[in-house]
Amino acid sequence: MSVMTYGSTQDLADTAAFIRLIEDHRTFFIDERAIIVTRAPGRLDLIGGIADYSGSLVLELPIASGTHVAIQTDSEKTIRMISLPSDNQTPERIFEIQIADLFIGGAPLDYATACLRFEGDPQQRWAAYVVGAFVVLMREQGLRLNSGARILISSTVPEGAGVSSSAALEVAVMRAVAAAHEVDLSGAETAFLCQKVENLVAGAPCGVMDQMTVACGEKDRLLALLCQPGKISGTIRVPAELGIWGIDSGIRHSVRGAAYRTVRTAAFMGYRMIADIAGLLWRKTATEGLLEIDDPRWAGYLANLTPDEFERSFARRLPLQISGAEFLARYEGITDTVTSVRPDLVYPVLEATRHPIDENRRVMTFVKTLQEWNGLGDAEGLGELMSESHASYSRCGLGSAGTDELVAAVKEVGLSGGLFGAKITGGGSGGTVAVLGNRDAEEAVRRIALDHAARAGHGPVVFSGSSPGAVEFGHLRVKKKTHAKPRSTRQEREEE
Repeated sequence: MSVMTYGSTQDLADTAAFIRLIEDHRTFFIDERAIIVTRAPGRLDLIGGIADYSGSLVLELPIASGTHVAIQTDSEKTIRMISLPSDNQTPERIFEIQIADLFIGGAPLDYATACLRFEGDPQQRWAAYVVGAFVVLMREQGLRLNSGARILISSTVPEGAGVSSSAALEVAVMRAVAAAHEVDLSGAETAFLCQKVENLVAGAPCGVMDQMTVACGEKDRLLALLCQPGKISGTIRVPAELGIWGIDSGIRHSVRGAAYRTVRTAAFMGYRMIADIAGLLWRKTATEGLLEIDDPRWAGYLANLTPDEFERSFARRLPLQISGAEFLARYEGITDTVTSVRPDLVYPVLEATRHPIDENRRVMTFVKTLQEWNGLGDAEGLGELMSESHASYSRCGLGSAGTDELVAAVKEVGLSGGLFGAKITGGGSGGTVAVLGNRDAEEAVRRIALDHAARAGHGPVVFSGSSPGAVEFGHLRVKKKTHAKPRSTRQEREEE
């Protein structure tokens, strides 16, 4: 039998269930060493989405679904991990790696080598998000890894649904490894380190929006994050009259996907062109060959341009699209550190550049409306902002038939049915649609999800409710109950 000696489940049913799973896997863990338990939620992108990498304000909600991680240090120099299936249809995933394989010549593995280790085998790519936490902590925080680990993972955040399953995994693992090795990390530090895991080890070119929400979000509050690169502007309680849901379209999404990467790259290409039009100075770094722009006007972020300024001074001078080869011949490169221009591709520069500029304005208006809330009479305007955002995703090339169908269904129910608006979320190209309605409209949302799922041939999935971010949750310490002589309160306190 296991007992919790530190922390609280915060009355989360999935946490209590996970502790029972630890008991079921007692043979996986060894002797009576303490087991650290962490939890990180998924997130619902209400508005802001892909504009994060261009410095926009974004508005995010930590959802009720979460990822749990249990870690126990091991004297054997091996990291062993089991990822449990979220349903009865998929097998559990098992991976192990020797501590020695995380070093080259006595130094921690470099990121490029770590990325290559997992790039070639899609079946093991999930492990990059776990092993990456060790690599990043060694390289960035000086973690001295002298012991192995046994790691158990269980998640109710569906993969590929656009609700940040990867960020939930990264953050839960990062917090667990840090707690097990007594590395003190703030929420922001956790988020930026996890972004390195995703960008440099897992090879996905995401912004920091997901990791920051998953780490620093608060239950039942929207996180307002200014992605320059990641400044929390505050949290906003959802007005009591409103409800927020997510409907999974059933179309799998990934920020590793070609469409997301193409649109992101195109936005940075647009920024490079704007810098040239504005006469900003640029250079390539001597060491990495990356482009740098001396930008006192917009501080390096597209979102700092106003829509009026963009349309007046730059929009007509940007191409609707341009080949990578032509762009490189004229401009040499971009400032993005995690993507590069491919000569063989054609990029949608104009709309990819316009999107974050307009989106930042939409999010600022959304936040101001919530802060000055006057009741449900304001909700129609919020729905219109979501509709504008959804349409802009499509113009960039990140829409999908399934998400369009869901947004149209919400619009059809409309104000008379208590629904105000909907939009595609996160990286687009499928995934989840965020829905805004009055608090009593959940039945209408579930009917839409059920009808869509019946036509699409998958089970209906609706995300509702919220839960604490990883920092707010903290960590638990679980130990096997023994009949040994009880320790004093002082001894227990010293152990913690």
